[in-house]
Amino acid sequence: MRRGEIFNLKWNNIDLKHGFILLEITKNGDRREIPINDTLRNTLQGLTRRLDVPHVFYYDSSGTPYTDIKKSFTAACRRAGIHDFRFHDLRHTFASHLVMAGVDITTVKELLGHKEIKMTLRYAHLSPSHKVKAIT
Repeated sequence: MRRGEIFNLKWNNIDLKHGFILLEITKNGDRREIPINDTLRNTLQGLTRRLDVPHVFYYDSSGTPYTDIKKSFTAACRRAGIHDFRFHDLRHTFASHLVMAGVDITTVKELLGHKEIKMTLRYAHLSPSHKVKAIT
């Protein structure tokens, strides 16, 4: 999901029973269903849900949705020893891992929410070792 889609995520868009997140309004204007894996399901189930706050991720003090996590993300990367990495890089990494796992590019396009396959190809970078493995 895009950063804005995550920040604006509301509990009524999440269907844990059937295992998907429904995004009504996306950057490209299309509706999108995001499958929920076990890790995400467990994470969402572990979150505190306030009845007076519709958003999943919010500031405790105001109940308003997050607008920025740059400082927290930078601190987490520093603690993990990760350098030169931005939140948006997670989308590129996700796409690359899907492609290297053999997922077809059309499915990757749909999961990322791209209208054009050309945009998806910009995200789906293959590691050099994966390319070597492909020809051996």
